[in-house]
Amino acid sequence: MTDLPDWVGQPLASQRPLIAYIDFKSPYAYLAVEPTRALARECGIAVDWRPLVLDIPSFLGSAKLDNSGRVSEQKRSPEQWSSVKYAYFDCRRYANLRGLTVRGTIKIWDCELAAVGMLWAKQHSDEILDRYLDAVYDPFWRRELDIEDVQVVSQTLAAAGADTAGFAEFLSGEGRTQNAALQQAAFKAGIFGVPTFVVNGQSYFGREHLPRIRWHLQGESGSPPDIAYPVAPAMDSTSDRLEVFVDFASPLSYLALAPTLTCIETTQCNAIWHPAMGSAPRRPLPAAADDGRPAQHRRLRSEALATDIQRYAPHPLSDLYPDVDSRHASMGLLWVNQCAPASASAYVAHTLERYWRHGEPIDTLNAICEILSMLGLNAEPYTDYARSAGADALARSQDALRLRGVRGTPTYFVGDEPFLGRHHLPLITTKLRQGDG
Repeated sequence: MTDLPDWVGQPLASQRPLIAYIDFKSPYAYLAVEPTRALARECGIAVDWRPLVLDIPSFLGSAKLDNSGRVSEQKRSPEQWSSVKYAYFDCRRYANLRGLTVRGTIKIWDCELAAVGMLWAKQHSDEILDRYLDAVYDPFWRRELDIEDVQVVSQTLAAAGADTAGFAEFLSGEGRTQNAALQQAAFKAGIFGVPTFVVNGQSYFGREHLPRIRWHLQGESGSPPDIAYPVAPAMDSTSDRLEVFVDFASPLSYLALAPTLTCIETTQCNAIWHPAMGSAPRRPLPAAADDGRPAQHRRLRSEALATDIQRYAPHPLSDLYPDVDSRHASMGLLWVNQCAPASASAYVAHTLERYWRHGEPIDTLNAICEILSMLGLNAEPYTDYARSAGADALARSQDALRLRGVRGTPTYFVGDEPFLGRHHLPLITTKLRQGDG
């Protein structure tokens, strides 16, 4: 057998300035292909596309549908089902804006054949590889392509312009070995999901990082941009009301503060803030010798999130996993919503800044009274509220957010449409009705 190509064992290195890892069974990777191509054209570069075969059951469980579309087999927790359902909802939302079809799959597909086909196309030319990606992705997500059928993959390669003489031997030998080595090396290097991009030796998980990747590729001039999904095309506004769920103990809510306030100011929308406790990122568990794939995946995902938080934070954060009681801060927001709603945005900003930027407490009655006084509000009525009705009101508010399916923060609602994460703010801004000015 011939030696493996050098790049197979170097998951973070390439002769090209950008590596993109994708998996055909991921709708998020599907939606990233065209924006990545557009970025490459804009920057005048070629992309090093590489297959990553996700082990979805290791982090999202597994399920299979029968011919009627009902679940016939499943090994998923309620939390995993919630994540899967939101993921498809989210991907369909953006696919529809681009005229693409994303149908839910009937099972978790084995993408090894299609991945080896990608390696075969990669040996031919960029043009053939591009045509192969399109020839697989588009019909697969319409449920029109069986990527577990060898003949189908071979025919797809031929339709893309690849010479398929020798593909069967490649599939059963060198190609399968290449792919297995690539998957092992990539996971060992911390690449756990798709799309993952590698630029300057740094990995980025998710297409929301494309603005920062552009910044890298164009010379890193000025301040790096925040995460954002590509801006949606112009559309009719759907609402003038924006609901925002924040967790004062979460750095993700803090990082969302500035862009959320910009969205509110730009659209002049009616912003309603809600407290959502218990959504802060969890500290990764230390590695253990007997860790299986699920534990390793969870740790890699947690470590990547921690890296992203520090990358995008407006200043270094000393502790991403503080043991802070946010009940007082949350009760304060409920009281402001009830008694001084015009001050809600200022209250959220002062509270998050107080804790995350200045390191001052937000977990006592006195701390919240100080914030209210800084806003020019009389804190005495809040003191009575906190000592009487506040705890029950807070409990009811947390029950209500669970019924609405709030799974993390920041979560936004435009009407009844949920958005998890600040990277949706470009689309949210487009959906909100503009002010009279």
